[in-house]
Amino acid sequence: MKGLKKWIRLIVFAGILIGLSSWGFLVHKTIHQLAVYQLPSTIAPFFYANMDKLVYDAVRPDIRRNTDSTEATKHFIDIEAYGTDAIRKMPLEWQSALNIYAKDSLLKYGYVPYQVIFTKEKLVEAFKMKNKDSIVFYAADLGHYIGDAHVPLHTTLNYDGQLTNQKGLHSLWESMIPELGIDNYNLFTTHKAKYLNKPALAIWKAVRNANALLPAMLAKEKEVTLQFSDTEKFRVQMRRGKEVKNYSTAFVKAYALSLKNTVNNQLLASSSLIADFWYTAWVDAGKPDLSGLVSNAAEKQSLFENELQLFQQNQLIKANKLLAKKDAVKEGD
Repeated sequence: MKGLKKWIRLIVFAGILIGLSSWGFLVHKTIHQLAVYQLPSTIAPFFYANMDKLVYDAVRPDIRRNTDSTEATKHFIDIEAYGTDAIRKMPLEWQSALNIYAKDSLLKYGYVPYQVIFTKEKLVEAFKMKNKDSIVFYAADLGHYIGDAHVPLHTTLNYDGQLTNQKGLHSLWESMIPELGIDNYNLFTTHKAKYLNKPALAIWKAVRNANALLPAMLAKEKEVTLQFSDTEKFRVQMRRGKEVKNYSTAFVKAYALSLKNTVNNQLLASSSLIADFWYTAWVDAGKPDLSGLVSNAAEKQSLFENELQLFQQNQLIKANKLLAKKDAVKEGD
């Protein structure tokens, strides 16, 4: 019994870490699923056949942070640490960055756009070998890092609002807001996966776009805070026998309203770029035939076509087909 309780505590703790470290459980899994629906017919059947695993493993890089000391800085880039206007001046390629900055600095202040390219190349090799497990492994990791690159607070030294007296902003923006509002999000995009002639430029563009959201993101939080007293803005909860201060539902809703569609738009942009990178890696691998890696292809194709229609009608949640929501229900039982 003691052993069981220990494992339960570890699982709960791991869940808390995931929620505080990046897009969070819900969004990382959602964007992986949405990316599958944007793929061309040449590879969509393979990804759909393995979608449960892709979605389940979407948060694996965050879990790795608990045991791998080298993992954390793969998820962000503290762009101000690299000098004035580094958001536009930093080299697109890793080797060029090494020629300018010490490797220790890159490992300290983060290098998520470079990690995306590293992982993309591993996915290319997995496609060439036609190794199903390796393809799914690196596709899931690649999607995670791309998702993190779309989070504004993953592009700054002020990663939790701690430098502007807004500590807690990280989990507020990327976890609490989508968890509270995703039922009303638009989870459909007309985007179709396209080949990226310059993958490094594409991921850097995503980082720059995310970074550009920071000023308004910080300003809106301060504006909304003025409408709440301290007791209205926060609530105190008991967690593992200790009092934990967290944002109130009313404040989360008010802040989300002030941001308009920003979080939803970043979610969709993440999913689209994930699809682009998966497709690009497949093309760069020589477009290997993956049909032999899919069992019960006809049955799965029918299921995929039905889900694709739900995606196009923005009905995934209503039809209980969003895997991240189904997982959340299971974990809450």
